[in-house]
Amino acid sequence: MSWYFLLLALVAAERLAELAMAGRNAAWSLARGGREYGRGHYPAMVVLHTALLAGCAAEAVHRPFLPALGWPALAVLVAAQGLRWWCVLSLGPRWNTRVIVVPGLPLVAAGPYRLLRHPNYAAVVLEGVALPLVHTAWMTALAFTLLNALLLRVRIRCENSALTYARTADPLLGLVR
Repeated sequence: MSWYFLLLALVAAERLAELAMAGRNAAWSLARGGREYGRGHYPAMVVLHTALLAGCAAEAVHRPFLPALGWPALAVLVAAQGLRWWCVLSLGPRWNTRVIVVPGLPLVAAGPYRLLRHPNYAAVVLEGVALPLVHTAWMTALAFTLLNALLLRVRIRCENSALTYARTADPLLGLVR
């Protein structure tokens, strides 16, 4: 059990590192005229991702480790982390936990963005299922997956709108071409 709590602590530390990086990247984007979209749903996203970690910890105390489920789930979790960091590296300073678009910059079409429109969200979905199932926390996996689906519906719609607007608006004149 203690190894699972260590895993959760490592994921939490990664999230804190991501938030620090996102803050630096937000400053980079805003300094270049970036505009933030979707501020309203961001607090819900923070609460949901925090609840994922708390739910994993709370439920795992009452669940056994099942190797036939836990080891494959750990492999999926590691793959999801690999995909997430591939996204981060591909976006460079444009990667963020918020939706901030710098007008005039082209869409990133490198790395996993060659294959998927929103690969980071694929990583989030995989992680939301796999992290709880590493220690059989199936209720947390189910609750997170359902709530995350609702949130991603809002988030992806927001991001798509922001990217569409940024591609069609003249950042100097504010006119749509």
